[in-house]
Amino acid sequence: MLSYIKGNITFKSPAFVILELGGIGYEVQISLHTYSQIQSKENCKLFTYMNVKSEGQSVSAFELYGFADSGEREVFKHLISVSGIGANTARMMLSSMSPSDVRQAIVDENVAVIQSIKGIGPKTAKRLILELKEKLFKTQTSEIISSSSHNTTKDEALSALVSLGINKSKAEKAVFSALKTKTSEPMSVEALIKESLKNI
Repeated sequence: MLSYIKGNITFKSPAFVILELGGIGYEVQISLHTYSQIQSKENCKLFTYMNVKSEGQSVSAFELYGFADSGEREVFKHLISVSGIGANTARMMLSSMSPSDVRQAIVDENVAVIQSIKGIGPKTAKRLILELKEKLFKTQTSEIISSSSHNTTKDEALSALVSLGINKSKAEKAVFSALKTKTSEPMSVEALIKESLKNI
């Protein structure tokens, strides 16, 4: 299974690129988000996903999708796990909005924003929210927490909230929200606890 391809770009369009590697040209489907990241490059590395198209019980074709970063690929994989969302529709979503905006719209239950994307109706938008909200929220939370250089502060604040009798899951969400809205200045444990309590 291919994890990524790194090679020379011999053809480039907003819909797909051809990457040459070892004398072989790979046609890779991309989103507009990825296109904007590689538009000025002559060679690139794309994280890949192999999509199997089938008719009935027979495999009819393989399509290779490429992404400028692994985060976009993860959002894509979450999207296509939902019934009614195929690879093309997922690509349309990632061409209409950035991966972080797609994720945020689902976490925020913003049906209007989601169904503004071509091919997404109200029922599909609600299904996306129902099936992916918790999964994407957990991913978003772990990314923000792991990117924070103040994990000790976060852990101490989380521990303090739990000791106050707050459910750990609720405490984690509150700390996540506090970290998300924090200023560029590092938060003290006390400040983080106070900010987190506002979100409970």
